[in-house]
Amino acid sequence: MQTAPHNLPAYAVFAALLASAGLPIYIHAPKFFVDEYGVSLAALGSVLFGLRLLDVVQDPLLGRLSERLRNHRGLAVAIACGLMAVSMYALFAIPPQLPPLAWFAVTLTGVFSSFSFLTICFYAQGVAKAATLPGAGHLSLARWRETGGLLGVCVASVAPVGLGAVMGAPFAGFAVGFAVLALAAVWVMRNEWQQVDTPAAPGFAFVLRDPVARMLLLIALLNAAPVAVSSTLFLFYVEGALQAPGWEGPLLLLFFLAAAAAAPMWGFLAERHGAKPVLLGAMLLAVVAFGGALFLDAGDVALFALVCIGSGAALGADLTLLPAMFATRMALISPSAAEGFGLWSLVSKFTLAFAAVTLLPILQTSGFNSGAAVNPESAIRTLIWLYAGVPCILKLLTIGLLAATRLEKGKR
Repeated sequence: MQTAPHNLPAYAVFAALLASAGLPIYIHAPKFFVDEYGVSLAALGSVLFGLRLLDVVQDPLLGRLSERLRNHRGLAVAIACGLMAVSMYALFAIPPQLPPLAWFAVTLTGVFSSFSFLTICFYAQGVAKAATLPGAGHLSLARWRETGGLLGVCVASVAPVGLGAVMGAPFAGFAVGFAVLALAAVWVMRNEWQQVDTPAAPGFAFVLRDPVARMLLLIALLNAAPVAVSSTLFLFYVEGALQAPGWEGPLLLLFFLAAAAAAPMWGFLAERHGAKPVLLGAMLLAVVAFGGALFLDAGDVALFALVCIGSGAALGADLTLLPAMFATRMALISPSAAEGFGLWSLVSKFTLAFAAVTLLPILQTSGFNSGAAVNPESAIRTLIWLYAGVPCILKLLTIGLLAATRLEKGKR
């Protein structure tokens, strides 16, 4: 297959691969190891937290490695995709060759390290690709990339459930399907890594000295926090506040489908009206959606479905427009962008680690007991405010920072 000059669907396929190795692994892997090997959920949570902290340390270094390999990026990407696919297969399809908890840690280290390196390469290459596109190139690329990623999350989140209905080893089937997707992604993107005529990256300090890049990184940190908070507490909110066990999967899928469906719309609006005002409007939508969740009671599943649609649609803008704005800035100050997106990856992942280590102890201190038929009213109120109130406050703070940030082209 000859790659077209503007082969944007290839970016959607590669984004779907990366997304399948992100949030869905947090959904599937702990439950799989609890059910199959009897590992405690607390131990698995500690390992996941430790691996996320490892990501925070290694992502800037992986950004530097990506920059060093920029003239051999196609080969580096193929090797990393192979490592990620093998690690995924070992995680789900091979009986542990070490104590199960150690096997969980080793295989996920391979998955997450490859994921981080590939994400940095992918977004850095997107900066070079966008420069060749007509019009608002970063927004056009972002529509394809983030829509593909969101569809990948949707499919990967429900794939083991669907495979479980037709085969006896659904997670092994998931791992095989992931390997096939990895091969397809490497193939369709094989000609996209050849553009290497960008100057060498000036380093992290240069990126951080730029006031606009620095502010966008801070905005990304604050803007990712509501998603980290709501993702960490989503299952507890459905179980405890709504008292609707069994609805977690469908509601989570609805959330991501809304994000995937809305992402192209936000991109089109941004091309017409500008990324900044459209993103501000999407953030206000998120405030309204999470604000509504503050007032729901047990059994309000239909109303919470509307919250999922609204907050999911707002997430589509977050994932599409904010990376495009950062990529636009990188194109001006650091065209290779690899180290810039190493920093971007760092701040995005830090919020997940921080949410896990702060929110769950607060919830436990309030007296909330997951799985209990009845929880104290004070615990439920704490859960509701953590799930919905904290994201509202964080979003309002982010709106203020974004509104005050000047994004004129060429401004230093």
